[in-house]
Amino acid sequence: MARNFLSRTVTVVSLTVTLSAVAARSSSCHYLYPLFQAASNLAYSPSSEHSFHSTTARMLSCKTPKQKFHSKARTSPYPGSKVERDQVPNDKVSWLVEWEDYNPVEYTAGSVLAGPKWADPLIGAKNFSPKFNEMDGQVERKSQTGFYIVENGRPRNPEGRTGIVGRGLLGRWGPNHAADPLITRWKRDSSGNKVTHPVSGKNILQFIAIKRKDCGEWAIPGGMVDPGEKLSATLKREFSEEALNSLQKSGTEKEEMEKQLNRLFNQDHFVVHKGYVDDPRNTDNAWMETEAVNYHDESGETMDNLHLEAGDDAGKVKWVDISEKLKLYANHAEFVWLVAEKRGAHWSEDPDFACHDVAGNKE
Repeated sequence: MARNFLSRTVTVVSLTVTLSAVAARSSSCHYLYPLFQAASNLAYSPSSEHSFHSTTARMLSCKTPKQKFHSKARTSPYPGSKVERDQVPNDKVSWLVEWEDYNPVEYTAGSVLAGPKWADPLIGAKNFSPKFNEMDGQVERKSQTGFYIVENGRPRNPEGRTGIVGRGLLGRWGPNHAADPLITRWKRDSSGNKVTHPVSGKNILQFIAIKRKDCGEWAIPGGMVDPGEKLSATLKREFSEEALNSLQKSGTEKEEMEKQLNRLFNQDHFVVHKGYVDDPRNTDNAWMETEAVNYHDESGETMDNLHLEAGDDAGKVKWVDISEKLKLYANHAEFVWLVAEKRGAHWSEDPDFACHDVAGNKE
């Protein structure tokens, strides 16, 4: 037994060293965190010998990750405007790279400058002294990616340059926290049997998608976490508002809806992503972060009792088959792929599919 433990430990150390070398060449080490976590857990698991080989084979079956840069956060024009970003090439995204000629455009939308309750005042405004990198009253200003730099009173985007300074459409300086409920079920035929993909042979998973009113793109339902609001409450609230049109329901309808939602949201769940989002609204001083959580309706019975109806910020809502053909808002396709991997569901017809292709980063 001691010999087996030592053998597994040496193997894990070897894998960890290899992964460390890969991480050293990557500017987005947090994407590799699950690999380190899986490796470190193996040495302590009594049943790890079999799971080590199967898990490692799956992790290493993907091609070597490319260096990742936010790409949608550098697109022009800026959403809802005609503002063109200063063009930022891949080799100038990182703040570690000196760029004396960098000349980002200053832009904050009029809807933000109007001073709604969800938006911060201007930096330097009277009675506004934000506490960055910590809980500021009921406003969470800590980043899920870790400590971020504050330069000349303004937070600096931890993922690099975007070509715009100010806040754009975002209310908060620094991280703007959101929650995205990713609801899934198995696709079934008229007899209730799971449908398998003819090429991959894997069961097809479906998720609830909304079509955003602001840009017309399909996305995971979700929205901003209100000050002092628990994440679990945001997840349920945003789903009910956008996918079930709860704001327009009667008291009786809301009561019945709440019962079904409690069944769905009180079960075991899977945290898909927690951190930075490659969002087109991001700027050098304000950016989106989210916690995407998967709630899976294994039998499909709970969602059968809930009628999908678009509401609030959603123009349309429907069940969508999960596959590599998905074109979604921000990096939502990456979240959906992670769920497909977790559930052992179909994603690609290509056996040599590369993990990094999901995010859609093009060099």
